[in-house]
Amino acid sequence: MEKRSKGFKSLGRGLEALFDDGPKIKDGEEIRDIKLDDIRPNPYQPRKNFDDKGLQELAESIKENGVFQPIIVRKSVEGYELIAGERRFRASKIAGKETIPGIVRDFDEAKMMEVAILENLQREDLTPLEEAQAYETLQKNLGLTQEDVSKRLGKSRPYIANYLRLLTLPPKTKRLLQYGKLSMGQARTLLGLKDKSQIDGLAKKVADEGTTVRRLELLVNKINTKSQEQSRKVTNKSKFIAASENKLSDKFGTKVNISSSNRGNGHLSISFKSTEELNRILDVLGIDLDKE
Repeated sequence: MEKRSKGFKSLGRGLEALFDDGPKIKDGEEIRDIKLDDIRPNPYQPRKNFDDKGLQELAESIKENGVFQPIIVRKSVEGYELIAGERRFRASKIAGKETIPGIVRDFDEAKMMEVAILENLQREDLTPLEEAQAYETLQKNLGLTQEDVSKRLGKSRPYIANYLRLLTLPPKTKRLLQYGKLSMGQARTLLGLKDKSQIDGLAKKVADEGTTVRRLELLVNKINTKSQEQSRKVTNKSKFIAASENKLSDKFGTKVNISSSNRGNGHLSISFKSTEELNRILDVLGIDLDKE
């Protein structure tokens, strides 16, 4: 593994297509030429899909000019694990290179995951679903609450919460969102449907017809109003109980049912379809079981 001088520098944003902003070299660090075959991809990489055309263009640039910004890796039992710079790593392989400039850093598992996720969250080409999964990974693997994640990333808590809600979409609708058939705005609007079983069908209709968010909002309201009218006919619930159910359903992003007797007592139930959704509801309620 060949060592390079510490004076290895970026050529600036003019070659943006060739590389991303590079890591700052710390005291005692050096840039080395590392064999590509000795590097394993980062298991915590939030980005699931890479633009083939973009990678090919980057590979052509690397063939012509080389890699101007080092990747970051950590030593593993066999070779190295990639921490940051996966596009350069993949493009270098496509370009037929045998080595890539890299900086070796001593990161534990938690730090490796955090750096990988934060690096990718700074990019603009993550899909909404990949961004949501990145926030969820930070929460689960580092034991963070939504409030913790929002502070660490400089985002508002509602911003984080809106992305995490996307993870409650049914699988077919998630695929439409992942592949750009639905926008973030359309997906969020679909979550407003009270009857979650209708989401997939409406999502396909929206994707096929290119329905605007504003038009979709009107359609969702119409469907919900119709469902509420049908529900009132069956249950004959008071306006107060019905309004309470609607408000709570909007707050928790899932179906809420309230049953009451003439004496004023009753039951309140909040529906969830997975452990992840239950954890999201607990987070909305401000309940952190780990701190109990």
